[in-house]
Amino acid sequence: MKSTFTLLAIALMLASGTTTVAQANGGDGATMGERATAMTWRIAERTQLSEGQYIKLRRLNVGLLSEMMSLRKQLKDEPANLDQALADLLQRYEWDVAALLQPKQLAVYDGLK
Repeated sequence: MKSTFTLLAIALMLASGTTTVAQANGGDGATMGERATAMTWRIAERTQLSEGQYIKLRRLNVGLLSEMMSLRKQLKDEPANLDQALADLLQRYEWDVAALLQPKQLAVYDGLK
């Protein structure tokens, strides 16, 4: 439960930062790609991902950031629904990441959270 709230807080920070920067850049989407690459690189550094895992994780991160932005736009007037939708999204993301990583990598990743 504690990790869910931590992930939700991180997701909200990432989403708010992404929206602000994207608006400043005209919303071209390049910033989202850069943020996804940075997120992926931080994880890859510590978990020693293979090239294939890196590519798959980056795709997951791009999807996470774009879905977060979409949810924030759709549910901006419904904070309780937004929180639940973001928690569900993060849970799916964590499952996808766990499926991607090998056991030793997953142990390191869990330590990063």
